Amino acid sequence: MTENNFTKVTVFMFSGFSDHPELQVSLFLIFLFIYLFTVWGNIGLILLIRIDSQLHTPMYFFLSNLAFIDIFYSSTVTPKAVVDFQSTQKSISFVGCFVQMYFFVGLVCSECFLLGSMAYDRYVAICNPLLYSVIMSQKVCNWLAVIPYMIGFTNSLISICVISSLPLCDPYINHFFCDTTALLALSCVDAFSTELVIFVLAGFTLLSSLLIITFTYVTIISAILRIQSAAGRWKAFSTCASHLTGVTVFYGSLIFTYLQPDNTSSLTQAQVASVFYTIVIPMLNPLIYSLRNKDVKNALLRVIHRKHLL
Repeated sequence: MTENNFTKVTVFMFSGFSDHPELQVSLFLIFLFIYLFTVWGNIGLILLIRIDSQLHTPMYFFLSNLAFIDIFYSSTVTPKAVVDFQSTQKSISFVGCFVQMYFFVGLVCSECFLLGSMAYDRYVAICNPLLYSVIMSQKVCNWLAVIPYMIGFTNSLISICVISSLPLCDPYINHFFCDTTALLALSCVDAFSTELVIFVLAGFTLLSSLLIITFTYVTIISAILRIQSAAGRWKAFSTCASHLTGVTVFYGSLIFTYLQPDNTSSLTQAQVASVFYTIVIPMLNPLIYSLRNKDVKNALLRVIHRKHLL
C-alpha cells in the first residue's frame, strides 16, 4: 500500500473523558481551579524570589526557572482541556496538535534536566560549602539553566519530525491532548521504528537525568551521614527534602506513562497518569517548595510586613 492511498488527516478529535459524561461539569471546575492556582502560585513564587534579596541565590534561581516551566507546560495542555469540557466537538488542527506536542514535550524534558541542575546545586552546597559561591557562579548557573532547554527542545524536535512523517489514518485521539503515545496509535503502518526512536528519546531523558539526580543524592546522603551533630544532619537534609519530594512525584508519573513496554495498549492508564503530571504536579510544586521551605516562608512574611508598613 502506498502513501497516496492514505487519507490525509487535517483535524484531530480528542476523546477526552467521554467515558464519564456526567463528570464534565465537575472536571471543568476542577481543572479550571487547578490551572488558575498553578499560574498564580508559580507567578507568585517567581515574584517573591525577585522581590526578596535574600532569595537571590542559585537555589532560588533554579526554582524560579522551574516555576516558569510549570506555568508554560501546564498552559500548553490545561486551557484546551478546560475548553473541551464545555464543547461537543473536541477538535484541534493538525498543525495545532503538533505545536502543542512540541512545546509540551520540550518543556517536560527541560524540567527533567532542570531538576538535575537543582540536584547538582544541592550537591555543591552540602559537599563543597566553602567553594559554593565560586563553583556556582552566575555564568555556571546560567548554563545549568539554559542547557536543559537546549536538550529538551532538541528532543522534542526529533519527536515531532519522526511522528509527523508517519501516515496517520485515524483522526480520533484517545487522549485529552496531543501526546506522543496517543499519536503513534493512529499510524496506518507499522510504526515500530518510530516507536523505538520515541522510546529511546524518552528513556534517555528520564534515565540520564534521573541518573544525575541519583548520583548527586547518593553523594549528598553520604556527606550528611558524616556530619556528627544531629541538628547539622537535619539542617542539611531539610535543604534537599523539597527537591526530593518533587523529583519522586514527577518521575514516578513519567516513568509509569512512558517507559512501559507497550504504551498503545494502556492508553487509559497513561491518560490518568498524564493528568497527574500535566495538571496536578505544576500546581503542587509551589506548595512543595514553599510550605516545606523556611526561607520562602520568611521571605513571604517580610514582603507582607513591608506592605503593612507602607
